[in-house]
Amino acid sequence: MTQNIYDDEGFFAGYSRLPRSVQGLDGMPEWPTLRAMLPDLKGRSVVDLGCGFGWFCRWARENGAASVLGLDVSEKMLARARDETGDKAISYERADLEQLDLPEGAFDLAYSALTLHYLENLEGMLAVVHRALRPGGWLVFSAEHPIYTAPTNPGWHADAAGRKTWPVDNYLNEGPRSTDWLASGVIKRHRTVATYLNLLIGLGFTIMRIEEWGASAEQIAAHPEWTDEDQRPPFLLVAARCV
Repeated sequence: MTQNIYDDEGFFAGYSRLPRSVQGLDGMPEWPTLRAMLPDLKGRSVVDLGCGFGWFCRWARENGAASVLGLDVSEKMLARARDETGDKAISYERADLEQLDLPEGAFDLAYSALTLHYLENLEGMLAVVHRALRPGGWLVFSAEHPIYTAPTNPGWHADAAGRKTWPVDNYLNEGPRSTDWLASGVIKRHRTVATYLNLLIGLGFTIMRIEEWGASAEQIAAHPEWTDEDQRPPFLLVAARCV
């Protein structure tokens, strides 16, 4: 079963205070880039894999989607999503993405933000998604960049210029990584960029765009604390299509 760390009281409390939890999509520094990778949503049927508080579900409807299904393993996340949604064209369901079941040919877009790196059975989930997409349908997702998930002993040191640098350890050694982020023992699944892309290609997706996100000059000017992010990309963004 997918690790349900988001229903841990301490983790949920910490996560709820993050900018992306308070400000929604506007609190996601990668959102402008991810948004530009999305297809036109007018009249489309959308599934959000790991929908969290439902920010994207509501945005998709506001931008023309005909229906949106939000899936998440966390009851706490879903409860808030339902509380903040008053649109009958948006539905939320609890689902373990490790054992995902979706109807064949039911969706035009599958979207997922910072969820796939938690999944052990990623290939199985992506196979279900591929079957659930109509011909020409899109899969657009973000995941923690493998350079970010790779270190088994995360930490940083200052280079000669005083900037933070991070070691990359065991990059090719894929598997679970236990990290302490908002709670101890959070398990993330490290995969290489090649593994992500080859899984998609092997299942019949056509890769349309890839971004290794870094803050723009305008974003750094507004958020100087993001300057160190140019040392490594925190997010991998991928758009793929069933053609």
